Amino acid sequence: MKTTRDCEHCDEPMPLTARSHARYCKPACRAAAHRAARTIPDELTSRPRWIRHTARKVPLTVGGSVASSTDPSTWSPYRDVVRSAAGAGLGFVLDGDGVVCLDLDHALDEQGVPLPWAQNIVDAAAGTWVEVSRSGDGLHIWGVGRLPHGRRITVGGGGSVELYADGRYIAVTGRTFGDTPRRLVVVQHVIDALL
Repeated sequence: MKTTRDCEHCDEPMPLTARSHARYCKPACRAAAHRAARTIPDELTSRPRWIRHTARKVPLTVGGSVASSTDPSTWSPYRDVVRSAAGAGLGFVLDGDGVVCLDLDHALDEQGVPLPWAQNIVDAAAGTWVEVSRSGDGLHIWGVGRLPHGRRITVGGGGSVELYADGRYIAVTGRTFGDTPRRLVVVQHVIDALL
């Protein structure tokens, strides 16, 4: 059983001298996390569909109980989730209202440059917000569109893309990729091309 806590920003173990309510291992991580929070588009932060999650991505309420991506009573407003010390990070619940996420697995090389297959998708979705995933080598493309159900597809060049619009939560890092804008735009053409 794990008895140590991890920093919410860098996932490193918290110092032994850290207070019980501390969320970050050092001031630099706290500052970076607060900068990241300001990069999340208003289209997401204005919806009360936020949860916390454990390091293993188990969804949690702001109080630390188990949450559900299909039970709105376990979700919270963004302001409450960022104030909570529960778990290791935060996530946004997709509930079929038009917000979609294209999850590109292993999309970046060791230098953080998109692999060719991923760059094609990022280019096609130009104008919408893209963040680096928790793994550091994936991308989340956030946008507006419709999708009857989640899908995992393999694209040319060895890439893997998961498309979600409902009944899931996405772990949000707030680490904007490149200079992508802080807004969500329609990405239906990208979804249609991938499907």
